Amino acid sequence: MSAVLLVAARIVAGLLVVLVAGYGTGALWFRGPRPRALRIVLIVAWWAAALAGLVGLIVPDRVGPAVFAIAGLMFALWWAQIRPRSDRPWADDVERVLHVERNGARVRLHNVRNFHWRTRDDYTPNWETRDYDLDQLVAVDMVASYWMGPTIAHTLVSFAFADGRHLVFSVEVRRLAGEQFSAIGGLFRQCELALVAADERDIVRTRTTARREDVYLYRVALPRPGIRALFEAYLDTAETLERRPRFYNTLTSNCTTLVYDMVKAIVPGLPWNWRLLASGHLPEYLYDLDALDTRLSMAELRRRCCINDVAIASDIDGQASPDFSDAIRRNLPAPEGTPAPPP
Repeated sequence: MSAVLLVAARIVAGLLVVLVAGYGTGALWFRGPRPRALRIVLIVAWWAAALAGLVGLIVPDRVGPAVFAIAGLMFALWWAQIRPRSDRPWADDVERVLHVERNGARVRLHNVRNFHWRTRDDYTPNWETRDYDLDQLVAVDMVASYWMGPTIAHTLVSFAFADGRHLVFSVEVRRLAGEQFSAIGGLFRQCELALVAADERDIVRTRTTARREDVYLYRVALPRPGIRALFEAYLDTAETLERRPRFYNTLTSNCTTLVYDMVKAIVPGLPWNWRLLASGHLPEYLYDLDALDTRLSMAELRRRCCINDVAIASDIDGQASPDFSDAIRRNLPAPEGTPAPPP
């Protein structure tokens, strides 16, 4: 029996070595030294230590596992030094941090984004300071923008006010200037996390019109106290991120999981579901919770909630129409009891 346990222990240890070596490879590739050649050298050396550890488990020999243990300790010390920062050369669209001033129901938001996008890379930057009255919140919508197939979507939450204005919150990757986001790199502290507050003519239109992603807008059933609580949860998140930056993580800290964390504090007992990770299926999750218009089938609801055509048609001479928000909501189905869009 002891021999069987020893073999089992070696197998488990071997699997652990492979897992640690694999994670370390991703970490070195995405956060290692800038020169690519040096990263490759470090990865080769890392795997040499891992192979020494595996051979030492098979032979058996204590030297190989000791070599990998030392390499693993060095890796852990290096990895612990990589902390999220707020002072890096950021890409233009995530350059500024949302700053909040509160005075009861009235809030002043600094650095609300309202860029004019002509293409993904051609735009006119514009950051604004805006005042909102939380007593005037009347509705909330979810926007799902599909950019890499039906399983993955970027999730945005749009709030409507009685005066007809809309404000969108979006949890995004805070990329460096000239850097491309990688979903795999998002597992290895590649980028910090940003909370962007933006005008719909910026953050929705860039996805429908400039990037030509497949964009769906779903009107959500949430009582007005819940709408306000969710808006304030976003403000709390903005204040926390301003004080204490954090990393974006493809699985655990992304555009969907952070929204779930905020909503579950408002709706006790909100169930966890695999569709929170496969964000392209989030509308079906909300549909099953009766948070969307269930008088229609999910297939029909999805068809009617696609806003690309109306968003593109609303442009005036290549500029966002002033009534962009009204245009994309025209004839959208809504759950019973949901207030009509503001005039």
